[in-house]
Amino acid sequence: MADQRPRLLYIDDDEVLQHLVRRSLDRSGFKVETAKDGAGGLARLAEGGFCAVALDHHLPDLTGLQVLKRIVALENAPPVVYVTADSAGQVAVAALKAGAADYVIKQADAEFPTLLRAAIAAAIEARRLQAERDRAQAELRASRDSFAKLAEEREVLIREINHRVANNLQLVSAFLRIQANTVASQETKDALAGALARVEAIGHVHRQLYMSHDVRQVEVVGYLSHLLGELERVAIGDEEAVNLSVAGDDSAISTERAIAIGILVTELVINAFKHAYPAGQRGPVQVTSASLAPDTLRLTVEDRGRGLPPNGTAPSRGLGQGIVQMMAAKLGARLRSEDAQPGARFVIEVPLAEPSTASAGV
Repeated sequence: MADQRPRLLYIDDDEVLQHLVRRSLDRSGFKVETAKDGAGGLARLAEGGFCAVALDHHLPDLTGLQVLKRIVALENAPPVVYVTADSAGQVAVAALKAGAADYVIKQADAEFPTLLRAAIAAAIEARRLQAERDRAQAELRASRDSFAKLAEEREVLIREINHRVANNLQLVSAFLRIQANTVASQETKDALAGALARVEAIGHVHRQLYMSHDVRQVEVVGYLSHLLGELERVAIGDEEAVNLSVAGDDSAISTERAIAIGILVTELVINAFKHAYPAGQRGPVQVTSASLAPDTLRLTVEDRGRGLPPNGTAPSRGLGQGIVQMMAAKLGARLRSEDAQPGARFVIEVPLAEPSTASAGV
């Protein structure tokens, strides 16, 4: 049966110490092999299979430091414990700087093999722990790289899905626009225009998402500017008489909440153009976005028209107002109307965090 003990190479031309080391470490479970000079030691190392090397400083052909330099340059070099008679420590320090795992002061007594055995065991354990750390770090890097690749693929997939959803919504918009052009009833045209505006509110979010590098957030002013610009074109009509503006800070919202906010603001803008000014007339409508606090967004829709009804409240009947109330509940938002003198102002305070199901009322 082959000897399964770990192999140790001891490079020293002192035969007495070779004998002491071999006898002591053999009893400790090592198989000790020896070499009398640097060249012989390097030749034995080339055979492979050694768990550690004990290396004397003074050798017949080379210094221990020269041999050490060649050992540490080897691929998968075993740890080296340096043996020196220099009690001042200068040679030991030089050996440690050159790559030795430890050093032992050389002396021809029974204590030397014990110290050498302890240093070799510590060097082997340190090498084992380092190998485990290296393996764990390699696995961590591989896992991180794999996660980053999956995240990148997921982002590309989400962007592609948003692109396809946007295309489908554009198709629905086209159908609604065609239908609106073919009906004679003004009431039906208005209903289709409202439906078209709501579809555009959803579609615009998806268009922004597939063109954006960040699929998690939407910049509010830019989003509402593009959305309401499209609203002027497809739903309000009479573009030359429309005075619709959007202003605000650089607040951003999550994509999950952007659709509800877009629909809510769209309904309030349509309501302003329908009810704020006398029939056949147009006037300004201002949309403003601002952060009240790190967790709250305030949106206002303001006109310069006839103002609120005599009771001071916004109309509560009709599909548009129902949608406004539903979207506000979905967002967990507070909605109020104010007299702008002249005109009316609608204020929506939206928490940026998702509301609980109970507080949302849905």
